[in-house]
Amino acid sequence: MISFDLRCANAHVFEAWFSNSETYARQAKHGELVCPICGDTDLNKSLMAPNVSLGASRGDSDRPSEVALPVATAATDRAAELMRMARAIREEVEKNFDHVGTAFAEEAKKIHYGETEHRNIFGEMTPDEATDLHEEGVEFGVLPWPAKEDA
Repeated sequence: MISFDLRCANAHVFEAWFSNSETYARQAKHGELVCPICGDTDLNKSLMAPNVSLGASRGDSDRPSEVALPVATAATDRAAELMRMARAIREEVEKNFDHVGTAFAEEAKKIHYGETEHRNIFGEMTPDEATDLHEEGVEFGVLPWPAKEDA
């Protein structure tokens, strides 16, 4: 296994594991790599801090001495925290809101105009449907929707 730090065009840095460097090259060539933070597919290898062996230390000739250089940066720590928060929001919404799927815009209008009882809903809509809701004064929000951790 080999680990690379990848950076997207939006400067998100994350770690990805591959069986070998050829697997990375193939997936990158075919656009199969995606930033887990923003979904960008324009990724490049970032500078990495390797685990460097310095050879045998003077007092302990049986074991090589190694120096592990830190890989995490403030940006990756912040990105990881934002992903944790986005996943917590997703979990809260899934527990407490009714999922209406692709009928979100239709259901939101029914609630807005009093055709059905008020309830918290979530689902999917197209950009055109979002524009229509906005123009009609229907209140809604768009949340980041990260993949589930077990997916």
